[in-house]
Amino acid sequence: MPDHLHAFVALDAERCRLSLWVSGMKAVVARVLKSEGLEGPYWQKGFFDHVLRGSESASEKWAYVRNNPVRAELVQRAEDWPYWGQVHLLRSDEVGM
Repeated sequence: MPDHLHAFVALDAERCRLSLWVSGMKAVVARVLKSEGLEGPYWQKGFFDHVLRGSESASEKWAYVRNNPVRAELVQRAEDWPYWGQVHLLRSDEVGM
């Protein structure tokens, strides 16, 4: 989406807090954008998170995210959105399902 990001993230809570991960991700992306000559601000303060509980919840949230560009009338079909994908497929045991 042009104005926000959706990410499904699985972390080991004993090794890394989500807030630290998000802060680091924002810093890395901001550094790259700045090096490309793009002016900030790049991010709003804070973030919104939602804990996924169970495979039904995960699949519902994935469908919501995939159809976001369609609802925003940026594409006609979700598969036409060029900026979607996955870095690492999360297994159900990684997200506590």
